[in-house]
Amino acid sequence: MIRRQTLPDRSGHFGPFGGKFVPETVMAALTELEREYAAARRDPTFRRALRSLLRDYAGRPTPLYFAKRLSHRLGVNIYLKREDLLHTGAHKINNTLGQGLLAVRMGKQRLIAETGAGQHGVATATVAALFGLTCEVFMGEEDMQRQALNVVRMRLLGATVTPVTGGTKTLKDATSEAIRNWVTTVRTSHYCIGSVVGPHPYPMLVRDFQSVIGQEARRQILQKTGRLPDLLLACVGGGSNAIGLFHPFRHDRRVEMIGVEAGGSSLTPGHHAATLMKGRPGVLHGANSLLLQDRFGQVLPTESISAGLDYPGVGPEHAYYQLVKRARYVAVSDRRALQGAQLLARTEGILPALEPAHAIGYLAQAAWRLRRGAPIIVGLSGRGDKDVQTLARHLHAADPRHV
Repeated sequence: MIRRQTLPDRSGHFGPFGGKFVPETVMAALTELEREYAAARRDPTFRRALRSLLRDYAGRPTPLYFAKRLSHRLGVNIYLKREDLLHTGAHKINNTLGQGLLAVRMGKQRLIAETGAGQHGVATATVAALFGLTCEVFMGEEDMQRQALNVVRMRLLGATVTPVTGGTKTLKDATSEAIRNWVTTVRTSHYCIGSVVGPHPYPMLVRDFQSVIGQEARRQILQKTGRLPDLLLACVGGGSNAIGLFHPFRHDRRVEMIGVEAGGSSLTPGHHAATLMKGRPGVLHGANSLLLQDRFGQVLPTESISAGLDYPGVGPEHAYYQLVKRARYVAVSDRRALQGAQLLARTEGILPALEPAHAIGYLAQAAWRLRRGAPIIVGLSGRGDKDVQTLARHLHAADPRHV
């Protein structure tokens, strides 16, 4: 069980996970970022500026919406934390506003980012425009094709979108390319990592900026029901949305926490992105965490209908939560994620992104073992506009009567 201590520790570790495994040229930048963030957290001016931007620019607080028809159908009381209603359409803006303010504070003129589903790229491009910074977003060529709408949005916002053609042409390779670029431009650029991954202090920093999700949800569920929920449910790729919801509840031992990974087409190697379920300890992108790898330690390819979950690693805090049994992690297949998206669209009139559709796809399985009327909070991390073409293609392939 998680003890009442500050995580990560001073060396950036969550138990055996986390840390810094980076080239020497980047160590100075990480030390500067760690020092500047520690100072910013204590600075009332920084905190006031971030609160103001989250409220007036991003649109916080987001509602905790009671999904009445979905609840009636599944026999539990389901509350959706509506991050999809934020400016840019996903929770990613919480983190990029925080990191953008830090970049300005450090005197950086350029933001670098990686993106899979494009939502983090859009949020970074948005913040760069807001603060007058230049912006370059690295994106796998395959992800650029399946998330073409977000590529257009980033370019309209003034960002350069650089295609990554190596490897699997997805998020892992985009992250590697962003790190390579950062190594050579570290004096003028801030690397705006989009999830709770990477070397210390990124997993802590991104978690802190995303914890506003759980802080609001905790306050809102107490106002609505007078009690804490029985269960928190959120999708996990790198894990920023889930850790943002989970972290403020981590000491509430009666609140169960379940993260839902991408089960892809099957749980055989190379056909999923279920890192917490199938991974082993290893180092990727500057941190020690669980990693999908073969017996020689080579990173395995991943597969998921959702570009945002298509990543072979996971945030070290999630690996630690699983190790100490504070959270449980399951996998949902592409097929069930599609069913989840349809279920929410047709019961509540809300089209979710394919990432949170994985959590919706697991709801029925989670609900059957809870008492009737038990309150559940589901993190609805993003809206589904970007995924309409993917949804249409897959649903049509399964049943030509669909569009």
